[in-house]
Amino acid sequence: MKRTLKELPSIVGDVPPIDVGHLARTSLGDRHLEWQVLELFDRQAEMLLGCMPDVDRAGVASAAHTLAGSARAIGAWRVADAAEALERAVAENRELAAALQTLDGTVVEARLAICAMLRTRPSTEHTRSGAPPAQRI
Repeated sequence: MKRTLKELPSIVGDVPPIDVGHLARTSLGDRHLEWQVLELFDRQAEMLLGCMPDVDRAGVASAAHTLAGSARAIGAWRVADAAEALERAVAENRELAAALQTLDGTVVEARLAICAMLRTRPSTEHTRSGAPPAQRI
């Protein structure tokens, strides 16, 4: 049985990890654009979280700020909130471990939801490069 995103349980509550209504509005209802934006967020979130252990506190704040903006663009409200909390922790010179852990959890949840959403697209969909999704790098 195929489940929609609205039916997927959230790790932290009843609200889905991606606000699909917001995403549809910001992409003007263009499903292909939604998928592209979700793929970009997925890659960016992985990259930004991956760089945080290797940068100084200012770099962590900058990455968190970028991630918050990207999360708001797709309606990943918990990711945005967690990224903003991490940014505040840096600004207030607090320990970052708990804020990083919270951000990581919300990003994992959003990325799992994105994966589920992208699996529902027709298999005939291709990226702008013309390569089917399974063949992209």
